[in-house]
Amino acid sequence: MKHVIRPCARDDIIRQFRWYLIEQDASEAAFRFLDAVDESVGELLRMPEMGAPKAVRNPVLAGLRTWPVKGFEDIRIYYLVQREILKVVRILHGKRDIKPILENEPPEDDAVH
Repeated sequence: MKHVIRPCARDDIIRQFRWYLIEQDASEAAFRFLDAVDESVGELLRMPEMGAPKAVRNPVLAGLRTWPVKGFEDIRIYYLVQREILKVVRILHGKRDIKPILENEPPEDDAVH
């Protein structure tokens, strides 16, 4: 299975990495977070249906699922599986107001990796 990490999800990863690195002065945690995202996406590529369904009204996200980032369980990967492609839509911390973020997620052109 191939995967796509949408631009908003890439921004989410960078934002969280910078938060650990700069705001928390925790470079080890920052790099561990990046590795954990890669590992968690890899798990989803092997078993994409294991994430819990997440109901949203946004038709762009029909079939949305969620899965925690390993070792950072408050941070969730929101993704779609469409035509043998795993699309990582967002990676968000649970303390954020997630519902409006997902409800306003626009359609995007995806580049497959």
